[in-house]
Formats: sequence, C-alpha cells, structure tokens
Amino acid sequence: MSATAPAPSPRLEKPRLGEPYLLTPGPLTTSYAVKQEMLRDWGSWDDDFRAMTADMRTRLLSMAGANEDFDCVPMQGSGTFAVEAMLGSFLPKEAKALVLANGAYGQRAAQTLKYLGRDHVVLDKGDYLPPRGAEVARILAQDPDLTHVVAIHCETSSGILNPIDEIAEATHAAGCKLLIDAMSSFGAIPLDPAQIPFEALVSSANKCIEGVPGFGFVIARKTALGTARGNSPSLSLDLHAQWAHMNKTGQWRFTPPTHVVAAFLAALSAHEAEGGIAGRGARYTDNRDTLVGEMRELGFETLLDNRWLSPIIVTFFCPADPAFSFGRFYELMKARGFIIYPGKLTEVDSFRIGCIGQMDTYVMCDVAIAAKQALGEMGVASAAPPDAALNERAKLLA
Repeated sequence: MSATAPAPSPRLEKPRLGEPYLLTPGPLTTSYAVKQEMLRDWGSWDDDFRAMTADMRTRLLSMAGANEDFDCVPMQGSGTFAVEAMLGSFLPKEAKALVLANGAYGQRAAQTLKYLGRDHVVLDKGDYLPPRGAEVARILAQDPDLTHVVAIHCETSSGILNPIDEIAEATHAAGCKLLIDAMSSFGAIPLDPAQIPFEALVSSANKCIEGVPGFGFVIARKTALGTARGNSPSLSLDLHAQWAHMNKTGQWRFTPPTHVVAAFLAALSAHEAEGGIAGRGARYTDNRDTLVGEMRELGFETLLDNRWLSPIIVTFFCPADPAFSFGRFYELMKARGFIIYPGKLTEVDSFRIGCIGQMDTYVMCDVAIAAKQALGEMGVASAAPPDAALNERAKLLA
C-alpha cells in the first residue's frame, strides 16, 4: 500500500444541509442524486414500478458477471434479513454447514443457523486472521456430513478481507456448496462466479453500490432457487416463494421499499458511470491507503496486517494514553463533521473508520486532520496503542 494516494479529480460533492460524513460500512453517505429519487411516490403494483424491479434485477446480475444460470432475488429488510433468508432457504433440514468466522458477522451467521435449527460447526479464527483454503479443505475432508460452507467475504467488525478464492476452491473440490455473505464487498470487489464457484451470495442496497437502507438481494443459481421450495421456516424470508412470485407477476410478495428501489436505480447508474466494480473499488482503495497513511502518521496503528486490510473499513487500536476516551473522541469527530464507528472486538479497545460511500481522498485527509485536532483537544500526547495489544497481535501473527 502507498502511504498517501493521489487525490482524485474532480472532487466528489460534499454532503448537503450540514450532513456529516458517515464513516461506516453502511448506511453511508449518499449522493444528492440518490436522495432526490426518493421525492416521488410509487405504486407497488404499478407497471412502472414492476419495470423498475425487473431492471434492477437484470443490472445486478450483469454487475456480478452472472450468466443465465443465475437469478437475482431482492428481499425487504436489513442486510441481516437477507442473510437469514439465504441461509434458511438454501440449507435444507438435513444439511450441515461449516461457518467460517473471524468476527461478529461470522458469529451472527452461526447464531442464525442455531435459530433455524440447522446443524453446523464453526471455524473461529479470532479477530486478526482469515480462514485459509487448506484449513477449510482439511475440515471438509474430516467430516463427510458437511454439505455447505458459509463465508463472510469482508468481515467489517475487523475490516479483514477474507481470501474467498481459496475458500471457494476448497469448497468446490470437496463437493460442497458455498454461501457468501458479500454484504459489504459486492460492488467494489470482484466475485465472478466463473472464477469463484458459489451457490449464492447476499448483499445490500446501502453498501458499495451507495444506495439507502431498505432491502438486500441474493444472487443465486437457479438450480438452488428451484430446489429451495419448502426449506425456509419463515413466511416472509422464503427466497423460493419471493423468486417464484416475482417471476410470475413481476411484483414483490409483500409491500416493497419503493423509494429505496428508486434511489437504488440512481445509485446503479452512478456505479456504472464510475467504471463499475473496478472503478468503485479503485476509489475505495485510494481512500483506504490515504486514511491508513495519514492515521499512522499521527501514531495510530491498524488492527490488521497490511495484506488483510480491506478497502471497505479499517479498524484502529484505541490509544493507550489515559487521556483518551472513545466516547469523547466520537463526539469531537462528530462535531467536525465525521461520524465514526465503535469497535466490535472482544479482546482490545478499538474503533473503525469506513472508506466507502460518497467520499474521496480529500475527505480521508480531512478525517485525519479532525482526528489530530480531537486528540489535541483531549490532551492525548500519543495515539500509540497499548503494548499488550501489539504483543497479542504479534503472538497471533507469528
């Protein structure tokens, strides 16, 4: 990674009406064009809205590089709703899943399977390290009852980007099916099904495509959708039923988030104009490189080694200086126009700064300036993390 990436030109628009930048993995800062699309009301059964839904599904499949073997099924609700819909619909009662966890969202997937009553085992890698293909292959070889692997592409509790290619290779070689939580990566990091064989992936409107919250979507093999009938223990989260109803009528089964869909179409157009996945991913990578370089200049340290840092969100250790308080730091950053994210780690104190949304490297430099000012106002002499945190990381990475 470079210490500081070159600033893009022209600069992206600033938030309107005094809005702060949302330095989170979603919801995130959206463009005025996206916001503006929510000013009109749409009839959920109207032909115009049905055409919007069909257009959205087609464009998402194109973005994924999916061929005619795949289909796209949107699902109302938060990203977690869509993840639960995927797991409940594609794991029959007799299935057994291997869940790959290295943070809160892998653990949430396991918790979801527990609620669903689906047999599963967990490979827990902690906060610092990714699951590797060789580990997955070994576990699958040792347990012939395993039928599915559930993987988080970008684990946003730590910011780690997991090696989905080698995970997919090991899963495919074992004759198992891969379900990917691509919630915070789809749209910025390639997931070509021709290169990464998966049964289904799930993402959300308010992540890398830069829409607003309100629905998720699952891109899945039609064979998986066709055989999913009767699997789901939920009425509203049944992907097969949603898919069949949409293909028959063009409508959502239950009241759709009409304004969110309209905004999402504007976000899709902006994504395409930026150069698709490659263009969007390049901007986010520049954001990350600039942020990490500037924050390290201040003395902050990242939780992760450079090779595992995602372009989505970065986790930093909290300073050891006794004058530092995250609550106070949060308020000072907010007062300067930046809303950051608290940490989600179990062992050490941390905070997170997102690199996605309507932001560029100019904004990342401003974030570091605001952090420097906040530390000064708090009387923090050093942003260096506790020695114990660095020692623990070194021990785990050795």
